[in-house]
Amino acid sequence: MAVDVEGLKVKAKLKGRYEKQIARLTNAKIQTDCIEQAVKGATENLKTAKQSSLIIYGEPQSGKTEMMICLTAKLLDSGHKTIIHLMNDSVDLLSQNLRRFKSSGLAPAAQNSSEVLGASKNLKAQESVIFCKKNAKDLPKLIDRLKGVSSVVVIDDEADYASPNGKINKGTKTKINKLVGDLIGPKGYYVGVTATPARLDLNNTFQNDTEKWVNFPAHAKYTGQDTFFPLDQKKIAYRLKLLEQGGNAKDAEQALIRFLVTAAHLNLNENKAEKNYTLLVHTSGKKQDHEVDRAVIEGVVQSLSAPEDKAFARLVAEVHKNAEALYANASADKITDYVVENITRASIVVLNSERDRIAAGDSATDPTSPFTIIIGGNIVSRGVTFPNLLAMFFTRDVANKLQQDTYIQRARMFGARGEYLKHFELTIPKQLYANWHRCFVFHKLALETIVSKFGSPVWVGDGRISVASKASINNATVVLDKGEMSYQMFDYDPALDSLIQQAPTDVKTLRELQKKIGKQSLPDFLIGYIEAVQPNGDGSLAIHKSSRISKGKTYDQAAISRAKGVMGTPQRELDKFPKALHHIKIFFNGQNKARLFYKSEGSIQFTQNNPV
Repeated sequence: MAVDVEGLKVKAKLKGRYEKQIARLTNAKIQTDCIEQAVKGATENLKTAKQSSLIIYGEPQSGKTEMMICLTAKLLDSGHKTIIHLMNDSVDLLSQNLRRFKSSGLAPAAQNSSEVLGASKNLKAQESVIFCKKNAKDLPKLIDRLKGVSSVVVIDDEADYASPNGKINKGTKTKINKLVGDLIGPKGYYVGVTATPARLDLNNTFQNDTEKWVNFPAHAKYTGQDTFFPLDQKKIAYRLKLLEQGGNAKDAEQALIRFLVTAAHLNLNENKAEKNYTLLVHTSGKKQDHEVDRAVIEGVVQSLSAPEDKAFARLVAEVHKNAEALYANASADKITDYVVENITRASIVVLNSERDRIAAGDSATDPTSPFTIIIGGNIVSRGVTFPNLLAMFFTRDVANKLQQDTYIQRARMFGARGEYLKHFELTIPKQLYANWHRCFVFHKLALETIVSKFGSPVWVGDGRISVASKASINNATVVLDKGEMSYQMFDYDPALDSLIQQAPTDVKTLRELQKKIGKQSLPDFLIGYIEAVQPNGDGSLAIHKSSRISKGKTYDQAAISRAKGVMGTPQRELDKFPKALHHIKIFFNGQNKARLFYKSEGSIQFTQNNPV
């Protein structure tokens, strides 16, 4: 029989890859509506975004890799031939993501940039999905290899790291920012993917258009900020161990023992089959600190592995004591037996730029033992996913300001932890947890301003928490310390003042007000934040009578806004509300449109980008 060459040519032009990916996820019982929403938004907005550049933002560890696989499939189906995925300069992160792309069955198969450099593949004519690390060695080689390719789509994972221009105020570009720009080229497209988009906004990175930003909502099984940093501290559903100071050797020993006991209990009493679990020991970024922590961990493991060791009896007693305390209804003897019998299987991995890849294997982040301990600093903070992460131990506090993007990304405990959430343990210095908690509160407040679609997002910081690196904030377009936040416009009703005046210091009034104007105009989270932060008790909140927005030249009547803010000292009525930390006020215009504004006293700072 003759071969149907023409028919095969048609089949060779692959179609329906996006639908196949959605079907794959559905068959695996993975929720897809959140992925479909993000892919649809990105592909539609990319067509009309300024400079063909936009950002997809979603919570840390919320499944962005699967979304990027589906987005790549959709882009290929839409006719884009060359898709470049940029990763942070980490072999582990690149390997993890490349492996997941290949296992998805996506065609063409994803390739590392080093594979493409040495191949004879015609990149001008054939479809390609290429992975490349964001460093000054790999990017120039890939750019040179892509000469002649008319257009590429760059999907930048952890886009706020390395890609923004840290020399924006010096009239020049950082090396990676310039190289990524060269990779995009004059006809290319840029999609930044991140959980922390503030730096990309305030930096105007690749002229991304905030009006075209796309939200990637978390799936139903996601455990994130509301779980690990709830506004109501009484609602913590996992084990939180707060340290008075930065973790010392004794703290590390105890955290390790509790991890061993917990993993043993799960495998003995709850799992149908044995599972491997991970303890993540998060150190500072210094490699010598990794070695200090490794010495402590290895010492405990070695002593428990050797009955003749002088510390064996003491450590076994500690295991038994913790088993009794944590699992009173289980057999502490059996848990201790499991730990002693399996401790020689323990796997200890140090993740840093000098890790021995041959010894560690290609998948260092996947637990290979019921007791897998991973030690690292900056490399474990971004992008890398830790399956079956059961415990985290933070060993050092932060001496200076927390930078929001850095610490939000360090929440590696986020993800689908629901199956064993009550057994999950976070051990952390008390002050660091408090600052970290506030960091997430500010982040969520800022994200609410994106949802409200009121111009540029408003980013929130204070004296301990910075919004982004100062070097990356574009001083030419960013307004610092605006001092207030506002939300979606609504139809003004003078009767609202009657409601407000009944109880202007009561949070219940806000909830009643929300019923009238809607959650987009008065978000749930803002009410929850005000309710949780009441340092001055009754009177910490002031809900002021509505006012018509001024007709001054600096006021925008249609948008009901002002670059310098609309809530000055007179509007806050400090003599009437002397204890107020939170101020709420409605402003309206001549067209009976209104907007609610929030302003906080104290050190809270609001930052907004207003590019021309």
